[in-house]
Amino acid sequence: MKVMAQMAMVMNLDKCIGCHTCSVTCKQAWTNRTGVEYVWFNNVETRPGQGYPRTYEDQDRWGGGWTRNKRGRLRLRSGGRFTTLSHLFANPRLPEVSDYYEPWTYDYDVLLSAPQGEHTPVARPKSLLTGEDTKITWSANWDDDLGGSAATMQKDPVLAQMSDRVKAELEQAFMFYLPRICEHCLNPSCVASCPSGAMYKRAEDGIVLVDQDACRGWRMCVSGCPYKKVYFNHVTGKAEKCTLCYPRLEVGLPTVCSETCVGRLRYLGLVLYDADRVLQAASVEDPHELLAAQRSVLLDPSDPEVMAAAERDGVPHDWVLAAQRSPVWALISRFEVALPLHPEYRTLPMVWYVPPLSPVVDVVSGSGNDGEDARTLFAAIDRLRIPVEYLAGLFTAGDTRPVTAVLRRLAAMRAHMRNVNLGVEQDPRIAATVGMTGDEVEAMYRLLAIAKYEDRYVVPPAHAESARALDEIAEGGLGCSLDGAGGPGMGGPRARGERPAALARPAVGVESFHPAAPASASDRPTRVNLLNWGGDKGDAGLFPPAKGQPGYGDGPTGAHA
Repeated sequence: MKVMAQMAMVMNLDKCIGCHTCSVTCKQAWTNRTGVEYVWFNNVETRPGQGYPRTYEDQDRWGGGWTRNKRGRLRLRSGGRFTTLSHLFANPRLPEVSDYYEPWTYDYDVLLSAPQGEHTPVARPKSLLTGEDTKITWSANWDDDLGGSAATMQKDPVLAQMSDRVKAELEQAFMFYLPRICEHCLNPSCVASCPSGAMYKRAEDGIVLVDQDACRGWRMCVSGCPYKKVYFNHVTGKAEKCTLCYPRLEVGLPTVCSETCVGRLRYLGLVLYDADRVLQAASVEDPHELLAAQRSVLLDPSDPEVMAAAERDGVPHDWVLAAQRSPVWALISRFEVALPLHPEYRTLPMVWYVPPLSPVVDVVSGSGNDGEDARTLFAAIDRLRIPVEYLAGLFTAGDTRPVTAVLRRLAAMRAHMRNVNLGVEQDPRIAATVGMTGDEVEAMYRLLAIAKYEDRYVVPPAHAESARALDEIAEGGLGCSLDGAGGPGMGGPRARGERPAALARPAVGVESFHPAAPASASDRPTRVNLLNWGGDKGDAGLFPPAKGQPGYGDGPTGAHA
């Protein structure tokens, strides 16, 4: 047994309201730059729908993830080393811009400078790639108002694997929101697909990153990722992806998308896993067994044997304590209500989801029955044709039994807590029906419904022994895999929206959340990049001067606290 730590996330889909705040704040922090206008490290999809990029789940078309051969060994669905080399300069399985969407802005100057006339001036959409007039036909959020309609349902890859009865009755079912980021998988196919070795999985916390210096822009990682969460920057010629905001994690802060989530649906924490069993778990023959196999890889951080092995393998003791308090571990393995996204890709994803129960409650209430009565809820779950089968296509490789078990636990929690809140005598059979005790149900309720900030985000900072090494990496310009000229936060040496001369295109006004960069690259930045600031050294203007430094005592009261 080799114990390693993995930073993981769980999202409670019952709480997602589709506000896209997580997407906007992620965009502001990471991809608000030229070359990545179409990129959303975090996006919120409406289900059913085609997703972003369109039909990314159709691996017969894109060839992402792993497949198991007749000898029981895993191989990349996109092909082995020879296939990769033969397609190095002409990859036939890359999404086009139209599969994402062609980014655009509006010609706002027309509104400001148009002379007075009979007709109101119109700001036409302009392509951010060519500068020409464009027609908006798709975006990362196009499915939002079309979820469950005939306009998109026929091209949903998950729906295509289901029966005609399900397809015909889908409009009578429901829609829900599915936030997505990089899965930071235990068995990442994007890393295995990279010919230059630029993609790597950090040993200390399992975050998958791209070395921008080593990347050669072959884009095999884009094809290899079945979730299509690796993107190509058409200005720098490099691959980019979600970094799980690791500069924030290293100082004990949650990711930007978690911090700003309006619905408080995200949970962030460490899990411990046995690295020696990852390949075995990903290689099980029956796809329906992948969920149980992945759960078996995760280790109980309170087990004395695991704690001893973690210390032997170099996992810091405070990280083990953080893993014991991890909400991710509790939702995945203790309460068993979180499920992975598309385990059949065999990448062992580490962003898990609590499936939505609200549509089930709405169906029961709409029939005139009590929407939180245990008996009617359980019966409705068993009878509902679309939600369970569709959710199984997303989270359990088509096996409806684990999804039904999760929904029954969530239904039991609602029924149990209703009795608690109303002061009704508790029926112990409610919890026993789903294999839990009343105390366990109430503990799950506290975590899913009313958890405080410190309970949702258990993020141990970088360990003291590795702090110096991390600081040296940051000083060498490698602290953030996307930071540098034009990198996130600092803006780089060029003005916002400006492209290198070799890649100049027709000028288009680019909306930016960031102020213009200094005129000279050698000039001091005009602001402090809090995303990458680790708190180890001060910046002029950020804090008052310390005692003994010039300027100390110049405040209004003559002294600084």
